[in-house]
Amino acid sequence: MAEMREITFREAVNEALREEMRRDPRILILGEDILPGGGVFGVHGGLDEEFPGRLLQTPIAEAGFVGMGVGAALAGGPVICEVMFADFMTVCMDEIINQAAKFRYMSGGQASVPLIVRAPCGMGRGVGAQHTQSFEALFAHIPGLKVAIPGTPAAAKGLLKSALRGDDPVVFLEYKGLYAMRGPVSDDPELLAEFGRGSVERPGRDVTLVASGTMLHKGLEVAAELAADGVDIEVIDPRCAAPIDHELILASVERTTRLVVADESVLECSLASEIAATVAERGFYSLDAPVRRVASPRMPKPFSPKLEPASLPQKADIAAAIREVLA
Repeated sequence: MAEMREITFREAVNEALREEMRRDPRILILGEDILPGGGVFGVHGGLDEEFPGRLLQTPIAEAGFVGMGVGAALAGGPVICEVMFADFMTVCMDEIINQAAKFRYMSGGQASVPLIVRAPCGMGRGVGAQHTQSFEALFAHIPGLKVAIPGTPAAAKGLLKSALRGDDPVVFLEYKGLYAMRGPVSDDPELLAEFGRGSVERPGRDVTLVASGTMLHKGLEVAAELAADGVDIEVIDPRCAAPIDHELILASVERTTRLVVADESVLECSLASEIAATVAERGFYSLDAPVRRVASPRMPKPFSPKLEPASLPQKADIAAAIREVLA
């Protein structure tokens, strides 16, 4: 019988990989510095011992090994390519965007590409402008790709297992500020999460807050703090940037009549922008106030621990936006 345990986001990803590699002997993992020790963030810890020969250490050549992953996925897959930081995915855009995302359409459905490209993303560790970007909106723009941005350990495990059982290419973005975060996760090896299905992490009646990645947890903290002032905030984790669970968000806004969207990526053309635009188009008459977006300013990210917080949305920014729509 399945039980719930408190485990970290890192452990949830590792558990999903371990369970699915036991289930499907075809699964291979390709990546940079994944051996020995399980990678830069320790996600693959212990997998090489259990699955010798199925984790392949690659050179620092993203176009090369992601291209290998596309070919292996076409030959049967599933294949996981771990790119050390999401920023380095810019080196293999052709392989992801022009190749993996297009094969099913261009073959009339005869070919599938069960490829998962995993990468840590986001700010908070002082690693500078080339190691901190959030690319979910960029990849969500590409037809043929699914884009996961799990905000909890349970979502990470369920979405990764679903990706590994699917036939479509998936960009799986993991906010590195979440790796040590703990949360309840079932030990059920059949735990799956549906792509395009968000989650209400906190029900409320006054304001809908859609918050992804690290912003989800800042949003939950803000909701707990403002509850003392009598403000009841519904917090939604979208879980995916493609597809987005617009129906869940619209239903929530219909109840609360107000919407704030918090997103770590740059504000212009962001996931927050897409959600705000859809609610403005489809839920305009439910709104009692303009939609407010909380996101990063348009600037490269500084490495300085004193400057980095100024380029990252903070709890105070989310709280100010909520108070503004309530006013």
